[in-house]
Amino acid sequence: MAFITANWNPLGEAFYRKIELYEMSWNLRDGLKDCLVAVAPYGGPIALLREPHRRSPSARPQLEIYSASGSSMACFPWKSGSVCQLGWTVSDDLLCVQEDGTVLVYDLFGAFKRHFSMGNEVSQNQVLEAKVFHSPYGTGVAIVTGAYRVTLATNIDDLKLRRLPEVPGLQGVPSCWAVLTKDRQTKVLLANGPDLFILDNTSCVAVCPPGLSPQVSSIVHMAVSFSYKYLALFTDTGHLWMGPSNLREKLCEVETKVRTPPKQMVWCRRPKSQQPSVVIMWDRLLLVAGECKDTIQYPLDEECVCVAELDGVRVVGGSKHEFLQEVPAACEDIFKIASMAPGALLLEAHKEYEKSSQKADEYLREIKEQSVLGEAVRQCVEAAGYEHEADTQKSLLRAASFGKCFLSNFPQEPFVSMCRDLRVLNAVRDYTVGIPLTHTQYKQMTVQVLIDRLVYRKLYPLAIEICRYLKTPEYQGVSRVLKHWACCKVQQKEEGDEAIARTVSVKLGEAAGISYSEIATRAYECGRTELAIKLLEFEPRSGEQVPLLLKMKRSQLALSKAIESGDTDLVYTVVTYLKNEMNRGDFFMTLRNQPVALSLYRQFCKHQEQDTLKDLFNQDDDHQELGNFYVKASYKETRLEARLSQLQSAVDEYNKAKNEFAAKATEDEMRLLRFQRRVDEEKGEALLGLSLQETLHALLTANFNKLAEQLYKDFRVPDKRYWWLKLRALAEKEDWEELEKFAKSKKSPIGYLPFVEVCMKHHNKFEAKKYVTKVIPEQKVKAHLAIGDLEGAAETAIERRSEGEIGTVLSRCSPTTDRATVDKLNRARATAAKK
Repeated sequence: MAFITANWNPLGEAFYRKIELYEMSWNLRDGLKDCLVAVAPYGGPIALLREPHRRSPSARPQLEIYSASGSSMACFPWKSGSVCQLGWTVSDDLLCVQEDGTVLVYDLFGAFKRHFSMGNEVSQNQVLEAKVFHSPYGTGVAIVTGAYRVTLATNIDDLKLRRLPEVPGLQGVPSCWAVLTKDRQTKVLLANGPDLFILDNTSCVAVCPPGLSPQVSSIVHMAVSFSYKYLALFTDTGHLWMGPSNLREKLCEVETKVRTPPKQMVWCRRPKSQQPSVVIMWDRLLLVAGECKDTIQYPLDEECVCVAELDGVRVVGGSKHEFLQEVPAACEDIFKIASMAPGALLLEAHKEYEKSSQKADEYLREIKEQSVLGEAVRQCVEAAGYEHEADTQKSLLRAASFGKCFLSNFPQEPFVSMCRDLRVLNAVRDYTVGIPLTHTQYKQMTVQVLIDRLVYRKLYPLAIEICRYLKTPEYQGVSRVLKHWACCKVQQKEEGDEAIARTVSVKLGEAAGISYSEIATRAYECGRTELAIKLLEFEPRSGEQVPLLLKMKRSQLALSKAIESGDTDLVYTVVTYLKNEMNRGDFFMTLRNQPVALSLYRQFCKHQEQDTLKDLFNQDDDHQELGNFYVKASYKETRLEARLSQLQSAVDEYNKAKNEFAAKATEDEMRLLRFQRRVDEEKGEALLGLSLQETLHALLTANFNKLAEQLYKDFRVPDKRYWWLKLRALAEKEDWEELEKFAKSKKSPIGYLPFVEVCMKHHNKFEAKKYVTKVIPEQKVKAHLAIGDLEGAAETAIERRSEGEIGTVLSRCSPTTDRATVDKLNRARATAAKK
């Protein structure tokens, strides 16, 4: 315990400790001297630009990127303009802000990604100072220009530049300034001598920190906490003012007894801690100041950089990387000298138990008597999460496990979860990985973001092992990592297309949720079209294959894949694309080689593009379909001559197709149209466009019997059809006399039952009776029943001795009103049955 607390330093009611994370492996000759340094939070990478203002072409500045343990990740000479600030985005991309207002973006391995400008005003007036900050919107950049104006962009991925209002009386570089993000609004806090201003989109408001010493003639440095909730101001009198960022009250004011402006000042505060503290760094001194009058001083023997974290401060030097933090309450309770906290007693009990000492029982009895065994286990589990040394973690977790044995209902999840989290954290804290996350940062960051960072650093095996260990759903874990690996693999120029495609296929196997089309897209973007096509062969979904094939101009293959899929919408998509990209002749020839696509395109043209359909038939010399096309087109013509012209074209095509029936039928249609036009002109009837049957009916109804006879003979209308037409027409006119003459004109080819039925349909029973006698014997019962003559129907049925007809008549008789008829029919049926 004495060893663990050896590096603790008291400050007020709290303790602070500085833990060595890594001994840096970068072997910098002059340390961090003459370097522009940027360190990403959450255990992120370190960027160095050596001698940034060097202008000699023969000895350019070197931009170097390292992991937190000092392992080199990238190094290249800086060939662009003069850089005034470096910074990291939330996704670990490096931003290099140049004096001309251009911001260059590089990835973790020094590959250039893109650039953007902070506007013409910044370009013209140059950049005096710049800051890279993180906001709820993403990563932002703030700049003070040579005109002493502030330009701001809150999200570089959705660049919207804002020029903030002018600061009254500002005639030079501000003494200090900081970006403040609160309530989804980004503001700039700027000091000009003793005056403090808050700048937002529309206003510049002077503010006065409550309780600030009146002897102050200048605010020389300021710092905003990691959460943007607190503000620290360092004055030229050596006083440090601390308070909330809304400047409504003062937390404390500390006299540091150092008047030299500090090089850096950052907040050091754990979440939920009641102890505000600020870390101030000068050339050879690191000072921690809190609410009390005392301070903690750490001498520095090399150039260092401080990085604010969620729960402390990382101190990066030329030889080592340290973490300064307030000692968490759980650790303080357990490890503080002479502590009688439940966790401390449980840890001692376990140590004695391992020695097989009876003191273990005494400690346990004391904890149980106070009924705090559950609290002791909880303290040990929590403290294990705050420790960086694996031996200390194990000691605390073993003590917690020991205590759990004496509890019947203690929940297992916190202990199991902490063991799992620490195994992951120890793996990523390893020197070879170099991500020194604390448990608090890990929980804030989430597992998914950690996996993303490992993938971004190309640490695929570790990312996969963590996903499997944490049993992350495959589509969120292993599959996602493998997809990123494959996208990286296809960019390697050393291997051939066949080898890479085979390797990717074997590695991905049956992994769920992986889209080969995304990997193929990356290959295509890298200029490896053949590799992209090979990868698409492994994509089971045609809907994912086809768009990329079209993008790669492999339209023939895309069409084949679309047809194989059986998805007509997909085929239509490809056909439409081909139609827009190819000339008409090549397009038609392509379709001829794909009958399915041709058929679907014809269906489309029938509804949307009639002229194209005609061209298709011409291209194929399909005279039959051309004839059909002309016939359909004729119906859309309003002028008779145009219609006849279309029909004549149809006749010609049918003749070429040797379809004599269709040609003759079309010629008959043309003759009918001419006949209808002549009748319309002579008689004033509106017959044009009617069918032959409708025309005959109309003529008969209008008493143009001669014309009807002529049409009947000219078009060789069957006798039965003509008799039916005339019968109905005369009945509709109720010309019963003419109907009788017509019936007597010659023997009816349709018989006389239709005459009976038509007369009854028009409610003329008297006329119907005239034709009953003429009906043939087989239909006579139906005729009698049609006119309602049950007696006559019964007599006819009995006379014919037909059981079927007798049954039909019986079904129409009523047992009460037709009793005599029913009896007669029953006797006749019985007699017929005996025979």
